[in-house]
Amino acid sequence: MARSPVSLRLFVATLVLATLPVLGGWWAWKGQGPLQLEATVLVKKGTSINQVAEQLEREGVIRSASLFKLWARARKLQLIRGEYTFTPQASLSDVAGKLRRAEIHFTQVSIPEGAHAWSVQKRLKDFVPEVVFWTLWKSPRLARTAGFEKAESLEGLIAPATYKLHHAMEPEEVMLQLVEAFRDQVRPKLEGGALPPYETLILASLVEKETKLVEEQPKVAGVYKKRLDLGMRLQCDPTSLYARWLLGDLRFTAPLIEDIRRSHRFNTYAVSGLPPTPIAVPSPAAIAAAKEPATGKDLYFVATGKGGHSFAPSLRDHNRNVGVYRQEIARQKKVARGRELKATPDDAAMKPGGMHRKEGPAGQRGSLFKGPDAAERPPGFIPSGEGRRASRCSVTLVARSTRYASTRVPRLTRPAPLARPRGVSS
Repeated sequence: MARSPVSLRLFVATLVLATLPVLGGWWAWKGQGPLQLEATVLVKKGTSINQVAEQLEREGVIRSASLFKLWARARKLQLIRGEYTFTPQASLSDVAGKLRRAEIHFTQVSIPEGAHAWSVQKRLKDFVPEVVFWTLWKSPRLARTAGFEKAESLEGLIAPATYKLHHAMEPEEVMLQLVEAFRDQVRPKLEGGALPPYETLILASLVEKETKLVEEQPKVAGVYKKRLDLGMRLQCDPTSLYARWLLGDLRFTAPLIEDIRRSHRFNTYAVSGLPPTPIAVPSPAAIAAAKEPATGKDLYFVATGKGGHSFAPSLRDHNRNVGVYRQEIARQKKVARGRELKATPDDAAMKPGGMHRKEGPAGQRGSLFKGPDAAERPPGFIPSGEGRRASRCSVTLVARSTRYASTRVPRLTRPAPLARPRGVSS
């Protein structure tokens, strides 16, 4: 029997009414979300599903916190703490799936070989507030975790590596990750050397800051070890800079006269023996050199002006090397000056009868100062006190670039032997 028009219309209406919720639910689940720009949501420790749902709605990532809560409870969602990034118009299904799969957004932060405390703080500033960083930097608990409970700071107790961090991490967790990497990767390599483990680490940091040339590092370590054995002061320029920075003067320049003369327990021009702590993050090569310093008679070294160093067993030989260095620097200055003043014809720009000055590489005022300190100088930075730079003394690099070459290097006298203080041991 054929249905009446009224019955057919009633059937269609009922079907539509029954289908609407299903279609609405599918659209709410799979349809484009309201987010217009990429957004980041942090799920921190102890955050509940209700808090996450409300935060997602508040940030405009989803339309309905209630629908998200319903889904989360139905699926028994286990929130994983982390930093989550959502793309524009992400559906509720996409948002929920990313949280369920714990697709955490990480930021890679590199701690390079040769980095010191101020460099580490700068690299971690987005994850560890500055005040908190310096408090944690002197944490006995973190030093104990690294394997040296008597260390007064975390200087040197961080492994040079690239770390994966996210902004939902607590500051102490970030620092803990760094020292745990040191404990697992670096601490075992300090055993069995010519010095106790912590002293080996300190010596390695001095070597690291003096030269990046792997083939020279055992020689530098050998000079320092021999000086330690003889009771002579190490006279290591990087330690005089470290003393300056500890006093709050954060000019990352070559040492000045006042740095060399400063009375400070980290300045090895002023005190005998090793400094109280490392002064940077040493490389594996520097640690190997500190464990097995080269044996020989060398007590001095000076820059060659070509990227390396000349070593000498006596003051006479050392002063001869200083003279060779001076000649090389004078030659480089002469070449650089000639390039800077060299005129280049330019028919399109020259005025009749005139010459235009051409700025070459010498006009760029670049620096060869080794380590991350120089790399982090702002472009065009010219240190105050230029021209008053301290003389490089009996052990360390005399000048790192032609930029400081105007300072003459005096001939040296033999330092008086001093009693060596007891170092920090593990």
